[in-house]
Amino acid sequence: ENNRYRGKAAHIKGIKSMSNNAEVAFLERDAEHLIHPLHSKAVHATGKVWVGGKGAYLVDANGEKFIDGLSGLWNNTAGNGRSELVEAGSKQLAEMAYASGYSGSSNPRAIELGEKIANITYPNINQFFFTSGGGEATDSNIKMARYYWKLKGKPEKTKVISRILGYHGVTLAAMCATGISMYWPMFEPRIPGFIHIPGPYPYFYEAPDGAESQGIAAANELEKAILAEGADTVAMFIAEPVQGAGGVIVPQDDYFPRIREICDKYDVLLVSDEVITGFGRTGKMFGLEHWGVKPDMMQFAKAITSGYFPLGGIGVSDEIANTMNESGKPWMHAYTYSANPTGCAIACAMLDLIEKEDFPAQAAQKGAQLLANLKDALGDHPNVGEVRGLGMMCAVEFVKDRATKEVFDTADGIGAKVNAQTMERGMFSRVRGDAYYIAPPIVTNDATLDRIVEIMAESTKAVLG
Repeated sequence: ENNRYRGKAAHIKGIKSMSNNAEVAFLERDAEHLIHPLHSKAVHATGKVWVGGKGAYLVDANGEKFIDGLSGLWNNTAGNGRSELVEAGSKQLAEMAYASGYSGSSNPRAIELGEKIANITYPNINQFFFTSGGGEATDSNIKMARYYWKLKGKPEKTKVISRILGYHGVTLAAMCATGISMYWPMFEPRIPGFIHIPGPYPYFYEAPDGAESQGIAAANELEKAILAEGADTVAMFIAEPVQGAGGVIVPQDDYFPRIREICDKYDVLLVSDEVITGFGRTGKMFGLEHWGVKPDMMQFAKAITSGYFPLGGIGVSDEIANTMNESGKPWMHAYTYSANPTGCAIACAMLDLIEKEDFPAQAAQKGAQLLANLKDALGDHPNVGEVRGLGMMCAVEFVKDRATKEVFDTADGIGAKVNAQTMERGMFSRVRGDAYYIAPPIVTNDATLDRIVEIMAESTKAVLG
């Protein structure tokens, strides 16, 4: 029996070695020809090659299964393997894979998608322009805002105010709006006219003495910036309802209502970046619904197709749409793949799925459970400064000293070490510095959510004791 067992073990070890070699071989081929987003040859040398996926799990070239802890890049809310989305895309590909969406051309799926979004989004937003993703959507909103103010006889209103640690993409104009400075140096000089203010970040933001509240003080940073620049030069303020890539930063309840007041007072367009928060992720269909605030413009991508097809877009208020349409002047902005019929077909099927399975309610219930369990498991750890989240977006903020909020030295690489430990235990996600992100697909089951909590507790202990 012992000899037979040893023989079986050796056989399994041999299979494992062969599968490891398979992933190495893929990575060697990859290195010959591919440049990746956030490209780093050193990082990618130990990367993963994904070959399969089902629900909230990914499978690598070694045949090992991982929890998809960030839903791909926040986008795959329905998980992999949804036949409804595959069939919608296949059917449209067979009927008509592509047609131009330029003025003078349209297609039924794009028309249906516009109707569906109008039925679920902010009541003042009913007209949409489609892009291939979130970065294009940011650029589109910047151009739309400038165009609108020119039509209103205020051509000097061109500046964009955004927030430190806000993320709005990394195409050139979007990169200038993004407030994460590591994205800038390689490509500077940046475009003039982009201003960054402190974000609300409840854990770290320090309100001045005598402030009405932390949220009001953080919102008033916008008023200060508008006054410093001159209200007659500021076109728009762009903000994520919950800052995603910057750290899953959930604002104070009084923050966005005050932001809306300031934008109204100074005639500045409020743009809601719903690329991560849209379509149920936060427990509401769209993020600003949590605070009863309506934006003038919005942008979306990611979950609109659950990542099954690259698609994004912007929505504009009736006031902006009417001003544009009544001007008689064309809006000289375009993308080849705007209103792509295949992408729109998948998006329509995804919106049906979101409604049928009530993704906002799922995210609210599961997210509350996940956040509570993470707090129970990690909340007393001396190096866990904060466990925060809203809906199916959570983050764990690691700090050197919980009492003083002193952060670790960058060279310590605590976030990266925790991330490596979660990988060892079968979960794949991302970090910013020492903040670890947890945003699995909305369809993730309770057992997997419980395992996420276990992995985070085990990984934290492995790195920090």
